[in-house]
Amino acid sequence: MARVVVTGVGPVSSIGIGIAAFAEALRTGRSGISPITSFDPAGFPHRNAGEVQTFDPGAQLRRVDPAHWGRSSQFAASAARLAVADARLDLTSVTPGRAHAIMGTTSGESAVAEALTEQIIDGGFAAQDPALLTQLPANRLANAVSEELGLAGESLTIATACSASNYAIGYAYDLLAGGEADVVFAGGADSVCRWAHAGFYRLGALAKDACTPFDKDRAGILTGEGGAVLALETLEHATKRGATIYAELLGYGVNCDAIHPVTPDAPTVAECMRIAHRNSGISPSDVDYICAHGTGTQVNDLVESKAVLEVFGERPPPISSIKSMLGHTMGAACGFGAIASTIAIDRGFLPPTVNWTTEDPELGVDPVPNAARQANVRVVQNDGFAFGGNNAIVMLGAPE
Repeated sequence: MARVVVTGVGPVSSIGIGIAAFAEALRTGRSGISPITSFDPAGFPHRNAGEVQTFDPGAQLRRVDPAHWGRSSQFAASAARLAVADARLDLTSVTPGRAHAIMGTTSGESAVAEALTEQIIDGGFAAQDPALLTQLPANRLANAVSEELGLAGESLTIATACSASNYAIGYAYDLLAGGEADVVFAGGADSVCRWAHAGFYRLGALAKDACTPFDKDRAGILTGEGGAVLALETLEHATKRGATIYAELLGYGVNCDAIHPVTPDAPTVAECMRIAHRNSGISPSDVDYICAHGTGTQVNDLVESKAVLEVFGERPPPISSIKSMLGHTMGAACGFGAIASTIAIDRGFLPPTVNWTTEDPELGVDPVPNAARQANVRVVQNDGFAFGGNNAIVMLGAPE
């Protein structure tokens, strides 16, 4: 099997666009949370989210016309274009059909769906704008990446909710390791929308002002948005063209318990960690840092901590949640986690969990509170868990 490496990253996020801005924000613990502007939040007691308010698709896109694509597709294509630039990859040098786009999402083109719903309410089904209808299918997220980069390989969108981009990265790993690809652009994208905000509020899982993962008084998530794409290549392809290698994608693990619609199960999550370790050829003692799923709800953080203690014992590696800065970017969350993990390896620091004030003795983990920490990071575990028990974990290691 071919070895798989990360040669470029493309974050489009509320804390920064592009690797330089994103890495600096992780190092300084910058929050991207702000009052919601993408819909009218009047009537909601909670009105904050992690919106990418500085997003200008025209600044990145060369082939995709933003007028014909939804916001999530624009995030995906822009993130992919940034990943190509970061990888310094000449796409004309890649064999047609051996470069693929694999994207994850939770809500697809949610803003388009809401716009169409308003048209139906106002004027019935006949009032729907045909041009807007063409933007609706969620598969267009990967198609936008393929269109923007001119890829001729597989173009696939995976919709396994909040672990979707780890599924996408795992799928990309199989394509590359199995000899079906030289290059794969993998990650995820989603947009802030009214219905997700309302749904999490009605679940009692939405924090009012700030997301505080692993804090004793944590109150829930804040929704977020953006696009996160990694340029993945076989080691042979990357070495042959003299690429800079940030990290090696060691492997991944997935499982699904379907025990409860929204409550994660600690034994199943722990087993997913063991699967990821086995598939990557590592042991728990090799792991230097865990980039947590870390949503900031009481249940999620407790279950994730229990699973970590079950797998790693009483002295687990540090575990932090970048959702404290970004909000929960849904289908893009694991992609941002994979980018943060890559940066941690490449630049030697652990991103912090910001907004942390009070230790929860029931958790028993080190959340890297409030300030980034210098560290020699060789192996990272990037956690992703989703409704329905869809667990996916990606392992990244320092290049050798």
